[in-house]
Amino acid sequence: MNYPAGSTLTVGKKLYTLKQFHFHHPSEEHVNGHDYDMVVHLVHADAEGHLAVVAVFLEEGNANPFIDLLWQNLPTEKGKAVDVSGLTLNAKALLPADHGYYMFSGSLTTPPCSEGVTWYVVKKPLAVSKDQVAAFAKLYPRNARPIQAANGREILETE
Repeated sequence: MNYPAGSTLTVGKKLYTLKQFHFHHPSEEHVNGHDYDMVVHLVHADAEGHLAVVAVFLEEGNANPFIDLLWQNLPTEKGKAVDVSGLTLNAKALLPADHGYYMFSGSLTTPPCSEGVTWYVVKKPLAVSKDQVAAFAKLYPRNARPIQAANGREILETE
């Protein structure tokens, strides 16, 4: 989902602007071998084009009203974009209250899998219902890249 200009992420002295967000089923990231039902990637870019992606896990629990709103506007066919006018979204609804995260340098998870992406993987998942996961999986069954080896990458963690 492409996002209009305005939402930003500040890391140190760098300012990133949210460009788009998208979902994967199942999660493309694991924590200590644990995977999640889904993940949302919020893709940001700075003025020089450097990318920062915030990954938020989604796990089965209570229905999520924001996800309901998004799913009501999903394309009915995979790969067919739809323009939804008159809908205002606040991507902050995709962030849990606790912003603790893991950070590492990696790559995009979709071709061309470009390197040099800074990843922020939020520790606390958001709840989505079993039906919400199933509705996404019906259109996008297993649209996740396999887990990649850390290859010596340092993974930092907030407290």
